[in-house]
Amino acid sequence: MNREVTLPLIVDDRGALQVAAADVSKLLRTVGGRWLHLVEAGEDGLDEDTVAALTIELAKLADRIDVACIAHSSGGAP
Repeated sequence: MNREVTLPLIVDDRGALQVAAADVSKLLRTVGGRWLHLVEAGEDGLDEDTVAALTIELAKLADRIDVACIAHSSGGAP
């Protein structure tokens, strides 16, 4: 199942970005990594399979953001 996610950009009244895409993709990867560390540490209430699946999806989303930014900066289509 393919689900598209649209992330609105946070801009100021002059149109300048307030959150860099690189920061968003880094945040997504960091959250997934933190979840994995919690599972490895034996944190109660976390299902290993669910955490793994969510971490993979966050990484995929981060990859899509990175690819879209590369395409945009190189003048290619997203």
